Amino acid sequence: MDYEECPYEAEVSVVLTDNERIRELNREFRNIDRPTDVLSFPMCDYDKPGDFDWLEEHGDDCFHPETGELLLGDIVISVEKVREQAESYGHPEARELAFLVAHSMLHLFGYDHMEEEERAVMEKKQEEILAGKGYTR
Repeated sequence: MDYEECPYEAEVSVVLTDNERIRELNREFRNIDRPTDVLSFPMCDYDKPGDFDWLEEHGDDCFHPETGELLLGDIVISVEKVREQAESYGHPEARELAFLVAHSMLHLFGYDHMEEEERAVMEKKQEEILAGKGYTR
């Protein structure tokens, strides 16, 4: 949130689960019948990734009515995948978990990686976020 200079206090739901449950969610929401490492469910649709200006005028549904916090969305992470991928990539589980959270938070801020240009932007941001927090490979 600091990296993206989010001007609001925010709420994010993080669920740590297993491969079977994330597979069910993947099947239900993406029509993909396999487990994945992380799923992101953004609450807001950004016109431009990381641009918070529109929220003041058009983002009423994006704020918690009682706390006033920005409702970013939900992150679901498979702990089994964290372990598998950390071992596969040869880095600590904490680094893998940090990567998945950073990746997912960028999705909650409207970033995507479907196009090559988008992918390059996300990868650069992920690496800068991780390096800024001391997570290196």
